[in-house]
Amino acid sequence: MPRGRRSYDESDVRVRPSRRGSRPRTKERPKHEDARIGLVTTVDRGRWTCLVDDHEVIAMRARELGRTSTVVGDRVALVGDTTGDPGTLARIVRVEPRSSVLRRTADDTDPYERVIVANADQLAIVTALADPPPRTGMIDRCLVAAYDAGVEPLLVLTKADLAPADEFLSNYSGLDVPHVITSASTDDVTGLAELRDRLDDRMTVLVGHSGVGKSTLVNALVPGVDRATGHVNAVTGRGRHTSSSAIALPLPDGGWVIDTPGVRSFGLAHVDLARIVANFPDLAAGTQNCPRGCTHLEPDCALDQWVEDGHAGPSGATRLASLRRLLRSKSGATDTADETEDS
Repeated sequence: MPRGRRSYDESDVRVRPSRRGSRPRTKERPKHEDARIGLVTTVDRGRWTCLVDDHEVIAMRARELGRTSTVVGDRVALVGDTTGDPGTLARIVRVEPRSSVLRRTADDTDPYERVIVANADQLAIVTALADPPPRTGMIDRCLVAAYDAGVEPLLVLTKADLAPADEFLSNYSGLDVPHVITSASTDDVTGLAELRDRLDDRMTVLVGHSGVGKSTLVNALVPGVDRATGHVNAVTGRGRHTSSSAIALPLPDGGWVIDTPGVRSFGLAHVDLARIVANFPDLAAGTQNCPRGCTHLEPDCALDQWVEDGHAGPSGATRLASLRRLLRSKSGATDTADETEDS
């Protein structure tokens, strides 16, 4: 046998273990049939606080969820330690199907949607009648987002002791949007009982500019929660952010209220115009005769003739004006002074 050569067998072969492990890869994921269902009440720095039965559980998201968003209001499946004891951490493995999703974009050209909350059935648009003055452009945009999400809108007017509500409400006479008028003193909130009736047994999200009084209302609705309240800047007419993240709070008589940070923009890049029109059933049928691609803002829109012929009832003209104001909000044709970027 030549020098330096010898016979080899399989025992001489060294096989390096795979860095990915020896288990074969599979697309089948565990079903987690023993997972417990919880409600996401707040999100903070990569940790989700979930209410499971009658106690809170801190959880992280499983890698298998990928980029699927998990937001306040979501019902999620949890595995691991769900006792809620200090120092424990559960794992969110599944987001249950949502009944509604309230979204917005940074502006009307931003292709990326931001999910605000999930599973809400009512959007309370909180606006002050003065200090800061109401901005109808922002309110119109919130109404469009509510109609698009299939969430019922509710106008909550605060600081009625500083200005009357009649002139402001005339802007929405053509819409079937309920409203509640409130004012706060040092020891009481007028109109609170009516507001509670509107919120009972519902999942309601509060949205509005900073400084309009959302936190004051939440403190009155949920005793002991002690949300921070702020003041309006006398120079800019804008409020200071006092809520840094959304939080869901249980109401004493049933239902939930979700307090959100004050917003200064509400982009609608994601909204389909057809879904807005569908919320005006007395006008929607009239769009059948519109030109192809009609945005219902053109001079040859068939809705003008539809209303003139009386198909939309005695309030048809007012309703059409309201619809077109919302459509202009979606198209970005409203007063841009009402819309500035988040800060």
